Amino acid sequence: MLLTIGFVLAALNLRPALAGLSPLLGAIMDDLALGPAAGGAITTVMVVCLGLLGPAGPFLSTRFGLDRALLVGLLVLAAGAVLRSSDGLAGLYGGAVLVGTAIAIMNVVMPGLVKQHFPDKIGLVTGVYVSCLVTGAAGASALAVPVADAYGWRIAAGSTALLAVAAALVWLPQALRPIPVVSAGPRPFLRLMRSRVTWYVTVFMGVQSMSFYIMLAWLPTIFQDAGLAADQAGYLLSLTNLIQIAATLSVPVLAGRARSQVPHVTAAAVLTIAGYLGVLLAPATLPWLWMIILGIGQGASIALALLIITLRAPDPASVTALSAIAQSFGYLLAALGPLVIGLLNQLTGGWTWPLLLGLAVCVLQLVAGVIAGRPVVAEKGRSPG
Repeated sequence: MLLTIGFVLAALNLRPALAGLSPLLGAIMDDLALGPAAGGAITTVMVVCLGLLGPAGPFLSTRFGLDRALLVGLLVLAAGAVLRSSDGLAGLYGGAVLVGTAIAIMNVVMPGLVKQHFPDKIGLVTGVYVSCLVTGAAGASALAVPVADAYGWRIAAGSTALLAVAAALVWLPQALRPIPVVSAGPRPFLRLMRSRVTWYVTVFMGVQSMSFYIMLAWLPTIFQDAGLAADQAGYLLSLTNLIQIAATLSVPVLAGRARSQVPHVTAAAVLTIAGYLGVLLAPATLPWLWMIILGIGQGASIALALLIITLRAPDPASVTALSAIAQSFGYLLAALGPLVIGLLNQLTGGWTWPLLLGLAVCVLQLVAGVIAGRPVVAEKGRSPG
C-alpha cells in the first residue's frame, strides 16, 4: 500500500512545477523587470532540460536502482523549486534547470517502475500515473494565481516543493530497501538505438506531444481571434484538460489488455483530428464539443504513448532506456510545434494554415501510432507473446 501511495504522490509531481509557473510569468517579469524573451526563457530552459537530460534517468537507475533514482528526482525537484523562488536571476534560472532536470529523470524512470513493481497491472497503473500527471498540471494551473495573490509569486512558485518533499518522505522506505540495482548500462541503449521499433515509438511520442503543445500554447488565442471572450477561451482550455483525465484513466486499462494497441491509437488520432477540424472550421460554434473531442483524443494519445513505451521493452532496464530515448528526442521534436505554428500565424495573418499544419502533424501521429502500436518488442525485435 505504501508503495502505491508513494508512486501516486510521485506521479502528481511530474507537472505542477512546469504548469504552475506559466500563470505567474507576468508577476515574475514585473517584479524582476524581465522582457518577454527573458520571461519565456524560464519555461524554455525547463522544456529543453526535459529533452536533453532524459538519459540521466538510466544512468542513475544503473548506479542506484530505479527506486532511488526516483527519490533523487523528487529531492532535486524540491531543491529546484525553492531555488527558483529565491532572490536573483541566478537562482531563478538555476532553479529552472534543476526543476527541468528532476522532471526529466522522473519522466524516464516512471515507466520502468511500472514494469518493475506492477508487471501484471501495466495498463491500470499507467492510467493512474498519467491521470495524476494531468491532474497535477490542472491543479497547479488553477491554484497558482490565487496563492500568488495571497502570498506573492515566490511562495506560489516555491510551494510545489512541499508536494515533492511529501512524496519523497513516503517513497523513502521503498528507496532504502536493499533491492538489486537495475542494469541499464550502455548496451541496452545501443541495442535499442539500432531497433526500428524504438524510432517508431519515439516519433509517436514526439508528434502526439507536438499536437498537444500546439493546442496548449495557442488554443485560447485562436478562440479569442474567433470572437470569444478571454475568460471563455480559458474555460474551454480547462475543459479539454479535465476531459483528458477521464481518457488517461480508462484508455490504458483497455489497451493494456490487448495484444495490439493499433485500434486504440487509431481511435485517439481520429478524435484528435476531429477536434482540430472543429477548431479550424467552426471555432465559435459548439466550441465545448470540440474541446471534449480533443480532450478525449489527446488524453488517450499521451496515455497510449507511455503505455507503449512500457510494453515494447522486455524488462525494467530496457523500459527505462527506451523511455529515455523516446522522451528525450520526443520532447525536443515537440518543442518545435508551438514555435512553427506561431511563425506561420505571423506570416499568414490567420489560423487556417497553422491549423492545417497541425492536422498534418495529427496524420503523422496516426501513421506512427499504427506502426508503434504493433506488438513487437523493441530490443529483441519479436512479438511479446
